[in-house]
Amino acid sequence: MKLLLSWVLYALALMAVAYLLPGVHVNGFTSALWAALILGLVNTVVKPVLTILTLPLTVLTLGLFYFLLNGLMFYWVGSVLSGFRVDGFWWAVLAALLYSVFATFLNSLVFKPDVKIERL
Repeated sequence: MKLLLSWVLYALALMAVAYLLPGVHVNGFTSALWAALILGLVNTVVKPVLTILTLPLTVLTLGLFYFLLNGLMFYWVGSVLSGFRVDGFWWAVLAALLYSVFATFLNSLVFKPDVKIERL
């Protein structure tokens, strides 16, 4: 149940990004659901491999290349799906940044963190 709700929240975050950025286009909520699913799969399977392969470049740029890698994944998913499109690479970098901020915010609203503080 939590996984399905997270999927819907990620799709809502993607819709918000498409609403705010003129370079990101989503045809509807169904397309946003598919895009969120593919983004999740790419971030789970492909991104860790690319992160390891580009680690020297990421270290050399003090971590800034990681933002470009996120944008590359976002742009790639936008080029694969028909209902989700990103106009350019820099739009994808900005969209990936906003998408992660919105998704984190929505998840923090719905799912409360289980933080236990012990008192002495």
